[in-house]
Amino acid sequence: MNIPNLLAHQSRKYPDKEGIVTPYERVTYKEWDDKVNQLASSLIEIGLEKGDKVVLHMPNTKEFLFCYFAVQRTGAIIVPINAKLVQQEISYILDHSDAKIFITHELLFDQVKDMPERAGVLFIKTGRQSGKWHSFEQLLMEGSTAEISCPLTDDDEAALLYTSGTTGDPKGVVFTYRNILTVATMMCIEMTMNTQSRILHMMPLSHSAPLHLFMVAGTYVGATHVVVPTFNPELFLETVERERTTHFFGAPVAYLAAAKHPKIREYDLRSMEYWVYGGAPLGKQEVEYIQQSFGTDRLMCVYGLTEAGPSGTLLGFEEHREKAGSVGKRAALNCELKLVDDKGIEVPVGTVGEIVLRGEGNMKRYYKDEEKTAEVLKGGWVHTGDMARQDEDGYYWVVDRKKDMIISGGVNIYPKEIEDELAMHPSISEVAVVGVPNPDWGETVKAFIVLNQDIENLDEECRDFLQGKVAEYKLPRIFEKVDSLPRNATGKLLKNHLRQTTQA
Repeated sequence: MNIPNLLAHQSRKYPDKEGIVTPYERVTYKEWDDKVNQLASSLIEIGLEKGDKVVLHMPNTKEFLFCYFAVQRTGAIIVPINAKLVQQEISYILDHSDAKIFITHELLFDQVKDMPERAGVLFIKTGRQSGKWHSFEQLLMEGSTAEISCPLTDDDEAALLYTSGTTGDPKGVVFTYRNILTVATMMCIEMTMNTQSRILHMMPLSHSAPLHLFMVAGTYVGATHVVVPTFNPELFLETVERERTTHFFGAPVAYLAAAKHPKIREYDLRSMEYWVYGGAPLGKQEVEYIQQSFGTDRLMCVYGLTEAGPSGTLLGFEEHREKAGSVGKRAALNCELKLVDDKGIEVPVGTVGEIVLRGEGNMKRYYKDEEKTAEVLKGGWVHTGDMARQDEDGYYWVVDRKKDMIISGGVNIYPKEIEDELAMHPSISEVAVVGVPNPDWGETVKAFIVLNQDIENLDEECRDFLQGKVAEYKLPRIFEKVDSLPRNATGKLLKNHLRQTTQA
């Protein structure tokens, strides 16, 4: 089985059903499939072959969906990248992936129009041809709607997704069709997707969760995809009401931003069956705030990571009442989970261990990095780097990233625990805690603080605030006020930058 043939199947089964809805137009499954055939036939005509890589640099648009399926229909491998990447980051991925074609959208053209030509790389943009940039629309117009059947099987390579690169250059994660369809099937069942589902895509489709868990899964069951290129709270609420969407995946910050909209209770959000969030857990107070603002009890937490498909765990509607902040008590369909120590031995309840995941959704490998592949994939288990403990009721609570753990005087300190407490201070808007070198203790705990209002004596105020909340040995010894915290294009905190630029 492969993904492009799924679309062809749905176009025959539901030719007149809405497949794609944008703010400006509606595209049926038959029209969608015709565009995919047209583009695929033109790509084959210009020399795209099985196994070639195509970098896709687009926001959530109909053209993204045309390209994703067309590239795979030729037997080539799709490489979707974040629309917010800067030219240097794009150039790295373009070179590292050995791409033959780079496709961008007019909405992003200013970011890449000055990219230097590369031998053997074809540049394509939506809109008119411009210099070295070929016209996407011209390729569509010249292509044939005759059906192109993709001969690839479950174990052929389908996609190459690049991780965020919070600790260095981004890593290319290789997925087969089996990997992607395994997690897509999981989502269809766990989130009750069917032909009546209307899935709202406002988080970047270049990310594994929106792409594999919602776009591919929705296509698998013949759902309607509502795609919007940007996110803002008002547009989000308006789209849910107008399009009567049923499923949405977003980061916690998206929900919190929308919950603060002064007119949120004026919008009719009753069509939504699954408000899904991931990337970080929500605390009990945040959950209650969102539930009250949205007028819903349909919050679902998903935990996972790109290398696992993504797949991992789920925290259901009712479980939020008592266990908000955890990532659930069971692995998702088609996935297994356990907590292990550094030797790979399972740890007892209440003890912190690393989350490892096993299932057919796990990546095939890292592209061009056998050493890192062997480090992360051991015995069929993906080692996530996330440290967690399991409570007496069986629920998993993520403590921190393994690489962010601080070892001071031989004792393990998890920064997230300190960050969560400091974030509750009314004058602090953001905080990051890292370990910095110390000749006596190995590492010293340091906190970087972003304030929303000034504090006269930052060190004293923060230490007083933490008293009784965290153990004495965990208290930061150094506090530094900063204007902002370094983040990458996906919004992930770059703690390695903080470590590299600081002195104990």
